[in-house]
Amino acid sequence: MRSVGTVLALVVLATVVATFARRWRIPAPSLLVVAGLAVALLPGTPRIEISPEIIGLVVLPPLLYASAEDMPWRELRAVWKPVGILAIGLVLASAAAVAAVAALVTPLSWEMAFVLGAVLASTDPVAVTALGRRLALPPRVQVLVQAESLFNDATSLVLVRVAAGIAVASAAASWGAASGQFFLLAGGGTVIGTAVAGVITLIRRRTEDPVLETVIALVTPYAAYLLAEVAHTSGVTSCVVAGVVLGGRGDRLTNARIRLQLHAVYGTVVFLLESVVFSLIGLALPGEVRDLADGDRAWPLYALAVAVTLVAVRLLWLAPLSAVVQREGGVGRLNWRVPMVLTWAGTRGVMPLAAALSIPEVAKNGSPLADRPLVLVLTTSVVVVTLVVQGFTLAPVVRASGIALEPAHTAREEAEARSHLAHAGLARLEELAELEVVPEVVLDRLRRGLTARLDDARDRLAQGNGGVATESADRVYRQLRRDLIAVETGELQRLYDTHAISDTTRRRLQRALDLEEARLSDA
Repeated sequence: MRSVGTVLALVVLATVVATFARRWRIPAPSLLVVAGLAVALLPGTPRIEISPEIIGLVVLPPLLYASAEDMPWRELRAVWKPVGILAIGLVLASAAAVAAVAALVTPLSWEMAFVLGAVLASTDPVAVTALGRRLALPPRVQVLVQAESLFNDATSLVLVRVAAGIAVASAAASWGAASGQFFLLAGGGTVIGTAVAGVITLIRRRTEDPVLETVIALVTPYAAYLLAEVAHTSGVTSCVVAGVVLGGRGDRLTNARIRLQLHAVYGTVVFLLESVVFSLIGLALPGEVRDLADGDRAWPLYALAVAVTLVAVRLLWLAPLSAVVQREGGVGRLNWRVPMVLTWAGTRGVMPLAAALSIPEVAKNGSPLADRPLVLVLTTSVVVVTLVVQGFTLAPVVRASGIALEPAHTAREEAEARSHLAHAGLARLEELAELEVVPEVVLDRLRRGLTARLDDARDRLAQGNGGVATESADRVYRQLRRDLIAVETGELQRLYDTHAISDTTRRRLQRALDLEEARLSDA
C-alpha cells in the first residue's frame, strides 16, 4: 500500500463498516467486501495492492489462532472422521473439478487451471468463523464446518505447491513426492504446534502478570507460524494446532482477571484484522481487473462458472457423507437439510487469496508467468461472490432448514446450568456451616446470594416452559465467595464433561463467574 495515510484510512473505513454491520445484524465480512469494492470504484481512489507477506505473516496467524481457540475439544473428537474425509477428499475433488471447468471455459492453460483449482479447493477458516458467530447452529454442525476449514489448508497448500511447480518449471507432477510433502506439511506443522503449545503452557502456568500474559498470548500464534515456516512445514497447521491445544486448557492456565483481559484484547485485535482484511479483498479487485489482457474480459462469466462448480461439488460430496453418518447414528429418516447448510457455509476468503498471491510471477526461464493475472482475478472474484452471495443468504438458509437452535433452548440450558451451580455452592456452604468456623452473618449473606441465583434460574425455567465487624465480615465474605466460585467452576466443567451443556453455555457461564471473581478482587 502506498502510504501510512492509506492504511489509516482503510482501518477507519473497515471499523466503521464493521460497527454498522454489528448494529444492523448483518454479516460483517459480506458488508466489508461490498464497502471495499464500492470505495475502490470511486474516482481518485488509489490502487490497493495486497502484499502476500502482510496477509501471510501479519494477518493470518492471530485470526487462525483465535478461530482454533474457540474449537471445543469434545465436539472436535466427535467429528474427526468426517472432518478428515472433507479435509482431504473434498479438497482433492474440488481442485480437480475447478481445474477441469477452468480448462474448458477459460483461456487458462491446463497447468494454470490446475493452479486455480488448488488455490480455491479449501474453505476459509477466517470467513467461516466470522460468518458462523451470528448463527445458532447445533454444536456439532458448527464444529464440523469450522474444523474442516481449519484443517483442510494443509491439503490445499500441497496442491498449490505442486501445481505452481508444474506451471513454473513445466515439470511433470510427482504424486509420490506430493504425498510425502503433504505429510511433511501437516505432520510437521502438528508437531511444532503441539510443542509450542506445551512450552507456552509451562510459561503461562508460572506467570501472573496481566501485561506479560497478554504479550505471550499475542506472540504465541506468530511463534507457532514462524517456527513451522522456518522448518519448511505448514505454518497454518502449526498455528491451528497450537490454538486448539491452548484453547482447551485456557481456563486452567490463568485467573479470572487475566482471562477477562485476554478476551478483551484478543477481541479487539481480531475485530480490527478481520475488518481490514475483508475490506482489502473488495478494494483489490478493480486494480487486478485492470491488469488483465483484452482477451480475458469475460472474467465475470468465468468466475461464476467456477463458483457454481465449487458449490455443486461440495453438495455432491456432502450429501452421501451426511447420509452415511446419519445411518450410522441410527437416524430413521434422512435429513437433507444438514448437507444443504454445510454446503452453503463453505465460503472462500483470506486463505485462497494468500495462496494465489504466493504464485511466482515469472517462470523458470525468466519469462512472465502466463495467466497469473487471470488466476488472481478469478480467485478474488470467487472469494467476493461466495462472501457476498452465501454470506448474506446463509442466515435465511439456516432459518429455513429448521436446524438452528431456538433461543428458548439455549436459555433453558443456561438456566438449568445456573441452577446446578447454585446447588453446588449451597452444598459447599452447608459443609462449612457444619464446621462452625465461619461467622453466621457471612453464611447468611452467601446463602441469600446463592438462593437468589437459584430463584432466578427457576424463574427462567418457569418462563421457558451480626457478631463480627463489618470490614472483617466483608473480607471473610469475599474469600468464601471466591471459594464457592471455584466450586461452581468445577461443577460447570462437570456439566460440560458429562454432555449436559454445550460449549457455548460453558463459556458464557465461565465468563459470568470470571466477572464476579474480578469484582471481588477489586472490592
